[in-house]
Amino acid sequence: MNLTAAPAVRRGRRPGLNSTRNAVLEAARARFARDGFAATTIRVIATDAGVDVSQVMQFFGSKDELFAAVVAIPDAALQHFSTVFESPDEKLGERVVRAFLQAWEGAPEESERLMAMLRGAIVNEQARGLLGQFIQSRLVAGTSGRGGPDARLRAGLAASLLVGVVTGRRIVGVPDLVQADLESIVAIVAPAIQSVLAPHLTESSDKTP
Repeated sequence: MNLTAAPAVRRGRRPGLNSTRNAVLEAARARFARDGFAATTIRVIATDAGVDVSQVMQFFGSKDELFAAVVAIPDAALQHFSTVFESPDEKLGERVVRAFLQAWEGAPEESERLMAMLRGAIVNEQARGLLGQFIQSRLVAGTSGRGGPDARLRAGLAASLLVGVVTGRRIVGVPDLVQADLESIVAIVAPAIQSVLAPHLTESSDKTP
């Protein structure tokens, strides 16, 4: 990954909200590029931008939302990823696959920017690293307590499976994948994602007489 030097800390009060917000975005873009998603904190970004942590939170609410603004992930797509883990685990795989496909294949105002990111990630190392970390972090956070000691590995495997499906359908154009409807893909892929992200349920069903 190409590293971008962290900007110097700026002192003093900024003249307006727009310039402060832009300064935060610039600092976040540089820091995410340099340190990656997982290692970057809101506090460090605030220091780089020369503002208070509270100002960063006022503008963006969370690190996830700030990252989404930096790489132009639509709010609706972020919502897909954030709410999928709120229900019981029994149909987790189904919800994850459907939410993922709906984000990348839904309304053009949402999906086009995501597809542009995915295409860029294929050829750009920096974009690839950031997108991969972000997708995995959504699954890691959502499956906290579900996946056991290898939860991060399981999240990475699930992310790879899901990205592979979207890449096959939308970029490579594998004929049968392109022709398949969303529900058919969900029905086939969901059990695999379920077993990866919620192994405790799979193990319990295997032990049932």
